[in-house]
Amino acid sequence: MKKLSFSLSLCIITYFGFGQTAKTGLAIIPEPVSVITKKGEFILPKHVMIVAAPGADLKLVTSYLKNKLTTSTGALVTTKNSAKIPATIKLTLNIKADTALGKEGYHLWVGKKGILIRANEPAGLFYGVQTLIQLFPKEIESPEVIAGMKWTAPCVDIKDYPRFSWRGLMLDVSRHFFTKDEVKQYIDQMVRYKYNLLHMHLTDDEGWRVEIKSLPRLTTVGAYNVNKVGEFGRFSTPTPDEPRTYGGFYTQDDIRELVQYAKERFLNILPEIDVPGHSLAAVVSYPELSVTPGADKYQVRSGERTNVDNTLNPSSEYTYAFLDKVMTEVAQLFPFAYVHMGGDECNKAWWAKSDSVTALMKRENLTTYEQVQSYFEKRLEKIVESKGKKFMGWDEIIEGGLGPNAAVMSWRGIKGGITASKLGHEVVMSPTTFAYLDYMQSDRVMEPHVYATLRLSKAYEFEPVPDSADAKLILGGQANLWAEQVFNFRQVEYMTWPRGFAIAESVWSPKEKKNWNNFYPRVEKQFARFNEANIKYAPSVYDPDFNASVGADSLMHVALTTEIPNLDIYYSFDNSYPDRFYPKYTEPLIVPKDATQLRVITYRGKEPIGRMITMPIAELKQRVERSNRRR
Repeated sequence: MKKLSFSLSLCIITYFGFGQTAKTGLAIIPEPVSVITKKGEFILPKHVMIVAAPGADLKLVTSYLKNKLTTSTGALVTTKNSAKIPATIKLTLNIKADTALGKEGYHLWVGKKGILIRANEPAGLFYGVQTLIQLFPKEIESPEVIAGMKWTAPCVDIKDYPRFSWRGLMLDVSRHFFTKDEVKQYIDQMVRYKYNLLHMHLTDDEGWRVEIKSLPRLTTVGAYNVNKVGEFGRFSTPTPDEPRTYGGFYTQDDIRELVQYAKERFLNILPEIDVPGHSLAAVVSYPELSVTPGADKYQVRSGERTNVDNTLNPSSEYTYAFLDKVMTEVAQLFPFAYVHMGGDECNKAWWAKSDSVTALMKRENLTTYEQVQSYFEKRLEKIVESKGKKFMGWDEIIEGGLGPNAAVMSWRGIKGGITASKLGHEVVMSPTTFAYLDYMQSDRVMEPHVYATLRLSKAYEFEPVPDSADAKLILGGQANLWAEQVFNFRQVEYMTWPRGFAIAESVWSPKEKKNWNNFYPRVEKQFARFNEANIKYAPSVYDPDFNASVGADSLMHVALTTEIPNLDIYYSFDNSYPDRFYPKYTEPLIVPKDATQLRVITYRGKEPIGRMITMPIAELKQRVERSNRRR
């Protein structure tokens, strides 16, 4: 320990200030609270000794670090829990807590002779390890040994802690099912960037994904539909002879395994059971849940357009008995304090046709269907709380009046979160405006068509605490990946990264340290690390935006802009594929009268960096027409 402290003291401070990680060649995401860079570097030896105090949680951290180092470097890594042994890397818990660090903060020193990470709790050591890994060369991410590498890390003194305790990503496993191993891969990717919560959207119209032993039809029937390939929402209606074998579910043992896997990485799993809307898979399994006659003829949705009642009956005691059974088993499976119960987009028109709902309204003196949903949510809140859990729902649960202890996840912008916080309720911000990862991230000619576009730079503007909100009730924020148009796990990765980097920084780093010009160079460094790790990401940040208009000359003009500065755009109108010897974009283009398509590609210097994009002129004309109609 004395040798380590001495070596650190010999390092000389060279830089300390705003956005220092990018300016000094470091590329840490999320940006730490404080970075002091020093002269010199640490060289990882062939024999590495990791020393940590005894304890199960510390063993999780040392095992994680050992596996990471041995996988790519081939080093012989030994772990010990004796403080008297000279350490290459030492992990230690503070005897007296550093109040600035809290539960998840850390202090990382890298010196020429060794590395020390201090924290108040094991979670802090784990996040310190994540930062340490980002200091090593990108090849540290390789899933196999890289021979002949010099494994170095710069001398630094980093003090870091999160801005928020709730730092989440939501993965929709209902619209398309992702296997247990794929969920584990997602968890591994999340914790690299200090996320600590995975929100699993487990139920919807397309499938019920968690085994409930007291209600077996939820998975024997509700977990499967017809395999369709194409554009979700426009599939043909399944015929009776098409097999309903597509999908799957997690057994209770699967859930326990995932929860334990997440726990070993200091991450919680939030389950979501989406009711009373988005409940077709449950209704198909148990038609008694519906207010609508003929529900026994319904089928689990396969992505086709449909107009059937996907709501639960709020006036039936059977519904609440059903939900009590579900909650009994869900609460036992997931140790996290909260259970998310959905509450969004409930089509109340079905309730308006029901005599039993009308009778409920009369009996309970309810005058609107929003109040009917509020009645449902308040009863559900009591069920959830009876299982020892906290109740959470999407911001629609505010409309008819919130239950006494309900927490709100605000998705329709930030307004719902502001309202809930002013009413004294806990809030998690996940607005479509900044945090919906299912949205297109490039021009719509390049992406599966979803409701809107969310560029990386826009996602980076995410601020979980609006000025008018009660800040002490904002738990944090998260991004949501709905999976209607996400058919496989590689597309999950593509849609999550790099926008997941932006959200990670918004919920971890100090607000005053966020800076786009500092952020995007670090993103590009992470791309290189993902290439080593075989993780897919979207290169959309290199794709230009197309802004078409009709000028005073009655000709169509096209302005091209890029999120990242200092990129060159080359183009063609003659149906050929441009490279850097083609005309370079310098000002808005005038579209030739008979041109049918515009092709563009971005370069950095002599190297192509963006994708070849083909933009039909007809598409540009339609955009101009739509723009004119909106005026």
